[in-house]
Amino acid sequence: MRWLCRSAVLIALTVITTPLLGQDAKTRMASFIDANADTYGEMAQDIWDLAEVGYMEHESSEMLQSALRGAGFEVASGVAGMPTGFVASYGGGGPVIGILAEFDALPGINQSRSAERDPIPGKNAGHACGHHLFGSGSVAAAIAVRDWLEATGQPGTIRLYGTPAEEGGAGKVYMVRAGLFEDVDAVLHWHAGSSNNASATSSLANKSAKFRFYGQSSHAAGAPWRGRSALDGVEAMNAMVNMMREHVLPSSRIHYVITSGGSAPNVVPDFAEVYYYVRNPDSEEVRAMFDRVVKTAEGAAIGTETRMEYEVIHGIYALLPNEALARAVHANLSTVGGVEYTTEERRFAELIHGTFPADAPPIESATQIQPFEVQEVGSGGSTDVGDVSWVVPTAGLNTATWVPGTSAHSWQAVAAGGTDIGVKGMINAAKTLAFTAYDLFTQPELLEAVQDEFLRRRGPDYTYEPLVGDREPPLDYRASVVGGGGN
Repeated sequence: MRWLCRSAVLIALTVITTPLLGQDAKTRMASFIDANADTYGEMAQDIWDLAEVGYMEHESSEMLQSALRGAGFEVASGVAGMPTGFVASYGGGGPVIGILAEFDALPGINQSRSAERDPIPGKNAGHACGHHLFGSGSVAAAIAVRDWLEATGQPGTIRLYGTPAEEGGAGKVYMVRAGLFEDVDAVLHWHAGSSNNASATSSLANKSAKFRFYGQSSHAAGAPWRGRSALDGVEAMNAMVNMMREHVLPSSRIHYVITSGGSAPNVVPDFAEVYYYVRNPDSEEVRAMFDRVVKTAEGAAIGTETRMEYEVIHGIYALLPNEALARAVHANLSTVGGVEYTTEERRFAELIHGTFPADAPPIESATQIQPFEVQEVGSGGSTDVGDVSWVVPTAGLNTATWVPGTSAHSWQAVAAGGTDIGVKGMINAAKTLAFTAYDLFTQPELLEAVQDEFLRRRGPDYTYEPLVGDREPPLDYRASVVGGGGN
């Protein structure tokens, strides 16, 4: 890859001469990130090109690890049973501040860097959630903090967690379960988005599984009575789950896709598989709903005289908000500011924006910081950051790496993330993370308030129990994506 041969250039660009105290320390961090912005941007775009899916992000992970090793971090690879997972640390003693980094792509969607729909032939995945920016931006922040720690002799440890397979693979859950966050005082993260926001929000807990039905094949016309259709089992299960929707809480979400339903209409299929997600703001409600879904699968197997087995793929908690930490992130994001477009970027944004509904947010909102809010109950999507937030105080932000109005998991997100628009938002996120880490290192009263709120929200007798149980990381859950989602 182009970037790997440039790792020495990254280190050569780190000489910054601004003072090191107070706001001037943040000026130094910002100058460091700006001086290296082209290199970090190229790294992100190389990962965009790779588009490696969950647990198969070998080149992407190594690219991030290489940058961190070159900057003097100690890197532990293959952590928590995940070949592409890693933990990189610099410094010593406390406080220990963690930054999360993702780098997996989504299967089933791809797009060129064009502002018009332009799938790339033969490519099986794309960075429709911006994780190429997430990983590279977090590395930029961690190395900027390292530069400041080294220059000042400030005690403390900056630690970057390379977390694979966020998209349905729950990589962070296995890191939490392995105890890799036990000595961390606070964790920061960010995500690609269509606006600039650092509110204290929650998300939906989520549990998923693949339900596999096994029947008896036969000629569908010549001897159908000899067959037992595995697809009938899947369809019967789906019918019962769809009736169940009337009797779950309005805040619940259940969705599925049939991943295997047979190959020919004239053959009674002896194997079929359906992949389910079950979501709710409350993890205990998710556990209960999932058990009901399992019962529908068991009933479907009985009724169709097939055999059923299921494999839990992932299970994740809702985010536990931390207002004190989120307000610190918001203050730093407000200092950094939004994304300003060049004339060329504005033309690109207008073409993308023209594909959205009329009520989409205006392009100008990319320059704005959204008001701070506290959202106690989650809605929308899910993230394995949720599990981290229940074992260590956690807060994050979004920056406008996409054109305002863009939905995640869309071709428009892939396209913008492959341009300087995406990189500009990434650089803003890196600065915000670095500034907030500085605050946590230098303001003991802030860290104390963050931890006090964390203990109050979580409760005094809390014990973490992962929704995935004791299963090992599902390293092959994306195996059907040929080549790991690359070209």
